[in-house]
Amino acid sequence: MTSAPHIPQPGNVIMYSTTWCGYCRRLKTQLDSAGIGYEEINVEEVPGTAEYVEAVNGGNRVVPTLVFPDGSALTNPSLQDVKAQLASATQEDPTQ
Repeated sequence: MTSAPHIPQPGNVIMYSTTWCGYCRRLKTQLDSAGIGYEEINVEEVPGTAEYVEAVNGGNRVVPTLVFPDGSALTNPSLQDVKAQLASATQEDPTQ
């Protein structure tokens, strides 16, 4: 697996997105409502990030792509998928 350019703090995610992505807007609204922190990175504006997204998505530039504190990534996840992955990452981190 390709490593993320940087890893989010525990309990948070990094969302690779674009300004025009409806799925990204929907997921951001859901994350806000659920109180899940995220850093948004626009792959069309930040050099090197589109290449990372392509690397973790089999050569496809698919957004939203989320990176979790354990370094794992999910593409276009549901809110439930995000919550489950965050819970899993917290259980694997003995400092949490």
